[in-house]
Amino acid sequence: MRVADAAAAQGDAMLTTIGLGSCVAIVLHDADRKIGGLAHVLLPSESLAQDRSNRAKFPGSAVPLLLEEMQRLGARPTRITARLVGGASMFAALLPANGLQMGERNLLATRDAVGRARLPIVGEDVGGGHGRSVFFDIASGRVEVRSMVKGDVVL
Repeated sequence: MRVADAAAAQGDAMLTTIGLGSCVAIVLHDADRKIGGLAHVLLPSESLAQDRSNRAKFPGSAVPLLLEEMQRLGARPTRITARLVGGASMFAALLPANGLQMGERNLLATRDAVGRARLPIVGEDVGGGHGRSVFFDIASGRVEVRSMVKGDVVL
């Protein structure tokens, strides 16, 4: 999966995104129905982009997009949980010390979007200054996060 992309699938499928820095991966899962969704969001709000047509680019539109796709596959909103990955401050040394980094802004916006959808966040690997990749096995619900700094982490 690429930056500003989203997908949903059911059963024996793997959703993957590689190269998360300040971006955030939103992983949604209905364990009972074995349905999952993954979005790789780029920006915290539409006001920061000229092209606003891609719903997967922003947390506020990516979460509803994933929920719609998952419900088409048979997921029930009351059974869906969320995991968040990414939101790193990749270039902290280049930005003012008192300002919010893009990764932090992405995380705040993502948590807000997930909260508005009333989805419980059951796992996170966020922040820091390092990149990550996400491997989501939908059937088992296993979310593996790989990074050079922390190695492999399972959420």
